[in-house]
Amino acid sequence: MSALAQASDDRRQRALAALAEKPDGVVEALAAKAEVTPAEILQVLPAGAAVIAAKDAFANIWSDMTGWGDVLFIVHTDDIVLEAEGSLPEGSEGHGWFNIHGDSPIGGHIRKENCASITFVDRQFHGRRSCSVWFMNEKGAAMFKVFVRRDEQRELNAEQLSRFEALRSRYA
Repeated sequence: MSALAQASDDRRQRALAALAEKPDGVVEALAAKAEVTPAEILQVLPAGAAVIAAKDAFANIWSDMTGWGDVLFIVHTDDIVLEAEGSLPEGSEGHGWFNIHGDSPIGGHIRKENCASITFVDRQFHGRRSCSVWFMNEKGAAMFKVFVRRDEQRELNAEQLSRFEALRSRYA
């Protein structure tokens, strides 16, 4: 086995060990503990838990999610986990950015060209099913995530879940 292949296998084994220790833990925390990227944790999830779409699907996926109603939009860095609830505005491209503005607390500018892939994640999180769409960068981290919301009983919103599953199935 080449040194590169051995290093890749070592990273995979560390990711698997971290996931085995806390299968429903925070992906970024598992990645930090294993000294791998969040993308490497997502890659070792059980079959079907992470469905990856090409970066070329960005606009189509975003457009579909604008019809989901209020979602949970998360940006997770080493320094902050920023959560915003609202609908995703339509986006438009200009000046090297994907610009999102509208009647929602979610707005701003996304460096769309940094998106390497989009991952549909369906897994347990702290004992509950969690469904989200992760826009991943070349470094193997999430640029941002869009989560299916929960209702008053803490169950996934049935309509959003159906939309998530239908969209994911187009890329499975």
